[in-house]
Amino acid sequence: PQVDSANAGRVLASDAAVFLKKSGLTDLVLGKIWDLADTDGKGILNKQEFFVALRLVACAQNGLDVSLSSLNLPVPPPRFTDTSSPLLLSGTASSDVPWAVKLEDKAKYDAIFDSLNPVNGLLSGDKVKPVLLNSKLPVDILGRVWELSDIDRDGMLDRDEFAVAMFLVYCALEKEPVPMSLPAALVPPSKRKPISVPAAMPLIPSSSSTKESHQSLPPVGILAAKTPLTQ
Repeated sequence: PQVDSANAGRVLASDAAVFLKKSGLTDLVLGKIWDLADTDGKGILNKQEFFVALRLVACAQNGLDVSLSSLNLPVPPPRFTDTSSPLLLSGTASSDVPWAVKLEDKAKYDAIFDSLNPVNGLLSGDKVKPVLLNSKLPVDILGRVWELSDIDRDGMLDRDEFAVAMFLVYCALEKEPVPMSLPAALVPPSKRKPISVPAAMPLIPSSSSTKESHQSLPPVGILAAKTPLTQ
């Protein structure tokens, strides 16, 4: 009922897109989900097709492949960040999950990281690319690995993000599917946001994302203070 406002038993692409975006998945993944669900390509989903889309969202959120073969697998219901949705507040805080990268593996990944000459503890995409390509994995898989591991979306990987990238590459080499969205267990502890919101509080996703984009920029004051020294 939330999406089918006219109650016509079908959902238009535009309405569904707005709703599906709340799942937190990338547009690429949502496009794939839509293509699989909209079987006749009319840009409209009937009730059955919409349920297929929801199940595929749940598959992607739980690290399963987005394909019709995943539809029969048991998955928890999809999660949407919507203030009126009770689903959002159920489940454990992701900050409690132990990190999937084991200590001895982390040491290996750190050694590779250091060998690539990081600058200020960061590796640019150009430095990471040869390592990824070296795995001989398909380019689309490597693109997804990069997208998932660059958690703060700054085009660079720090030590922890690089470990996530390596972990995903090794998973893919073991023929395990690379998830469509980063499972909570794979998010490095340094990147987890402490969840201090009491359960009764509605979470407002938009304000937190705008804050993040500001944080990644250095404060202008510092830049201005530096310039006279260099001259």
